[in-house]
Amino acid sequence: MKIIFAGTPDFAVPSLQALLDSEHEICAVYTQPDRPAGRGQQLHISPVKALALSHAIPVFQPLSFKTEEDLQQLISFNADLMVVVAYGMILTQAALEAPKLGCINVHGSLLPRWRGAAPIQRSLMAGDAKTGVTIMQIVHKLDAGDMLHKEEYTITNNDTASMLHDTLATLGAIGLAKVLTQIDSGGIQAEVQDEHLVTYAEKLSKSEAVIDWQQSAHEIALKVRGLNAWPVAQTLYQDKVLRIWSSEVIEASDQQLLALTPGTVSCTHKTMDVVTGNGLLRLLEIQLPGGKRMNTQAFLNAHAMQGVKLG
Repeated sequence: MKIIFAGTPDFAVPSLQALLDSEHEICAVYTQPDRPAGRGQQLHISPVKALALSHAIPVFQPLSFKTEEDLQQLISFNADLMVVVAYGMILTQAALEAPKLGCINVHGSLLPRWRGAAPIQRSLMAGDAKTGVTIMQIVHKLDAGDMLHKEEYTITNNDTASMLHDTLATLGAIGLAKVLTQIDSGGIQAEVQDEHLVTYAEKLSKSEAVIDWQQSAHEIALKVRGLNAWPVAQTLYQDKVLRIWSSEVIEASDQQLLALTPGTVSCTHKTMDVVTGNGLLRLLEIQLPGGKRMNTQAFLNAHAMQGVKLG
């Protein structure tokens, strides 16, 4: 098939690579315009653009498909299909209709659960037992198209959002290859999403990073995992932001300790536990402003934390 690919971040790279490794023709790649990034605010190209250019594939970076010029450019490729993976731009109805077989999307959840911008993080923060990717047809309503295929993944207690991101990116490429084979053979069947099962994964905000120690240790641990690697869970320590990169729930029976004010630290020379609204949370990797991420044992070598109140 003759395929247009649209994607921008690292999550989309395995899917584009899968297409490059296939027998299909990639006639064009669409990605977000180059953006300033870093301290110097220099223009950076997207990971998808970098991969496309390394294979001499034409790259296009329109601000939208609302202009006639950009729409006609898309139509001119006479593509069979458009594959969209984390493109970051809403396609107009005319753009969706440009390829002969329409557009399909690789989405990082088991639809209809977690439509929207942050499905990977929300699945972790909600304590879901499993997640995965869904290959779906694109319609104008957000993530509401018919489902073509799913790849499931059982979430482990060690998974963070950054780890899950990489896992699902790989699964997305695997699922995409299967779907393209089915489309080629004409044997694919679409499944309509059950609107009664829909949940929405709202975009993450920095304000969500602040830990409420009144919550249970389990809830906070899920937040820590779900917000790694952005925006990273945080609390206040001596009026400084202490970022918490990893943690674990600790079983505790000391009722006097558990009765302390949530946010109170109890530690040994190796471990740092925090009282929560229900249970103890052991901090494993933390970071102060301007400092490096470090394990708590190294942190405790330089900071007296016993009895300190966080938050």
